Amino acid sequence: MHRRIAVLAYDGVRLLDVAAPLEVLSTAIALGADYELTVCSPTGRAVNTSAGATLGASASFAELSEVHTVIVPGSPRLPAAPAPVELVDAITDLAGTATRMTSVCTGAFALAATGLLDGRRATTHWRHTGALARAYPRITVEPDSIYVRDGSVLTSAGVSAGIDLTLAMVEADAGAELAREVARDLVVFLQRPGGQSQFSAASRIPRPPHDPLRMLLDQIVADPAADHSLSSMASRSALSVRHLTRLFREHLGTTPAAFVETVRLEAAQALLESGETATQAARRSGLGSDESLRRVFLRHLGVTPSAYRARFRTALAR
Repeated sequence: MHRRIAVLAYDGVRLLDVAAPLEVLSTAIALGADYELTVCSPTGRAVNTSAGATLGASASFAELSEVHTVIVPGSPRLPAAPAPVELVDAITDLAGTATRMTSVCTGAFALAATGLLDGRRATTHWRHTGALARAYPRITVEPDSIYVRDGSVLTSAGVSAGIDLTLAMVEADAGAELAREVARDLVVFLQRPGGQSQFSAASRIPRPPHDPLRMLLDQIVADPAADHSLSSMASRSALSVRHLTRLFREHLGTTPAAFVETVRLEAAQALLESGETATQAARRSGLGSDESLRRVFLRHLGVTPSAYRARFRTALAR
């Protein structure tokens, strides 16, 4: 089946959000997929990307007809400011006839502004999932997903997740074997293991204004393997266990034990990436045993420590 796919570029768009899907789709075409690609813009003119490069457009959105799929890339500006009116108008117009609507990274904010995500599940870059959920409460935001498919609407996480989303579309359109060949050609995973949490860290948790709590967090991050039991932390903070737990809930939205586990997981990831064994990573991160390390990795990342080490360790550790 012939499918025309339009990538909607606009001023401030992130260049890789445009280029990554185009690279996947053009590779799929070379391998036999029946796609027709068009980069359009609200006006039909070239746009300035967030990287400072100028990106050409071959048409305005209004000139397009029989578009099967629309890809809306993200922009660093979208989480902080309303989507431009001309962009919202273009998405609304294209969505009226398109079979499939998709977004890359913060492009979800532009889809949300049109109401297309109301009542649906969606995702965006992990740094902005909270902002998306607060701004659009009718959306069920999935913060750890690499991409989310809800009917004919697909949204993806940060930047490189545009590759994952587009490979998923190729697989749905042209079959798993062709999608697998595209992934091999680009040297990427056909289906990336784990979720977004493997690429974020404890540092994404905001700094609390409460001095004893702030000092305690610094101690945990500085020495994850130390004794960070609830009673020990309460004693060091000169707070009651109940008060300390309340502060964690109030300022961090989590429990003391969950925060400690997150920091220890981050430390274990760094150790594995640098070439440490699972046993060494478990001991030095404070997670203890190999089995504890395995359980934490599977629960948070969806991969085993050995699989994580093989995929994400640095070149210097090879």
